[in-house]
Amino acid sequence: MIRKLLCFSSGLLFCFSALAQDQNPPAASVAPGVTSAASSDVQSFQKIEDKWDDAVNNRDQYALELVLSPLFVGIAANGDITTRNQELAGVIAEPDKTMHIDQHIITVRQLGDTAVANGTYTLHHKASSGPVDEKGVFTHVFQKQRNGWICVNSQRTVLREDGPAGKNKKKQSGAEQPFHIPLFSKD
Repeated sequence: MIRKLLCFSSGLLFCFSALAQDQNPPAASVAPGVTSAASSDVQSFQKIEDKWDDAVNNRDQYALELVLSPLFVGIAANGDITTRNQELAGVIAEPDKTMHIDQHIITVRQLGDTAVANGTYTLHHKASSGPVDEKGVFTHVFQKQRNGWICVNSQRTVLREDGPAGKNKKKQSGAEQPFHIPLFSKD
C-alpha cells in the first residue's frame, strides 16, 4: 500500500512540474550585443541602406561618401571587386540613367563595434537584351565610427531564376546511384 501511494505521489508531482513548466515557457534569449534581429536594429540599419540607395539612385557622390568607409571593398554579384573610390567614380560616370537599386535589411548582428547586415536587393539596369531586374541577397559589414556606422565590406549574390516548368524537372535517381560523384558517375 505504501509503495502504491509513493508511486502515485511521485507521478502526481511529475505531472504538476510539467504543467508548471508549460505555463511559463522560457523566453528566447539573445546575448546582448552578439546576435540581434530586433526591429530597432533592423530599422536603424535600414535607414543607412536607404541613404545608400538614395545616393546611388540620385547619383550623389557626397551622400555615398558618408555611407562607405575609405577602406570599403565591394564584391559584385558578377565577381568584380571595387574600392570606395571606384564606387564613387562609378556613381558619377554611370551611363545607364535608368539604373536603380532597392535594398532591404532582413537581419542584423552586432559584434561590438562591428555589425553584419544581411538582406535582399533588386537592381534595375539596362543590359544588351534590354531592361533587367537583378534580384539577389547581400551581406554588408559595418564598422562603428563616432556616432554612426559605415560600410567596410559588401558582398552580393544573384538569386537564380527558375526557367519554364518543363526545363527544370529533376531527374529521378536510380537505386544503384543515389547521388552524383563527378568522376565516377555517367552524368
